Amino acid sequence: MIDLSFLRQRKGQATTEVVLLFPLFVIFAVFIIKIFGLLVLNQKMEIAAFYAARRYQLQGGVPDSMQNWNRQFLEKDIKKKVEDYLGFNNTGMKTFLSLRRFTLEVDTSGTWTLVTLKVFTNPPRIRFLCNYDKFEVCKGDNRCYKGYEYLCDTGGEIEVKKFVGKNDRVMPYVQPD
Repeated sequence: MIDLSFLRQRKGQATTEVVLLFPLFVIFAVFIIKIFGLLVLNQKMEIAAFYAARRYQLQGGVPDSMQNWNRQFLEKDIKKKVEDYLGFNNTGMKTFLSLRRFTLEVDTSGTWTLVTLKVFTNPPRIRFLCNYDKFEVCKGDNRCYKGYEYLCDTGGEIEVKKFVGKNDRVMPYVQPD
């Protein structure tokens, strides 16, 4: 038989300290996870916008006869791929990144083709922060109002713009083997 009496003689950690510090740890963990989620979303948007712009450049046609094909097929297909990549079709990713909706706009009117990707996020709604009135918390600080609106009211809007040159080739792009 093992003698475990030495364990009873040692002083343990105060329960009060553990009980008081654990919620602080959880709060910091939630903030860090949400900030990490925004960083992941920003990087995914940069990659998705580059993909959309490059694909539109290589496969989109400049002549008027190709504009209908660009709108009906190419833009819809690019939107579907970007939506899948950003995580709108995955419930776990959509919840983790607080995704609401996105828009992908292609503007070919200028010298450059402008591809704009906007993602709208839901507010994280951290309960203990949103219980207080924003006018009492912020007291005239505009940056505080903006942060409070993101956390509790409206969520956020992240925008990425990519410029690509025109594709003057009349033949469709074929990926090399």
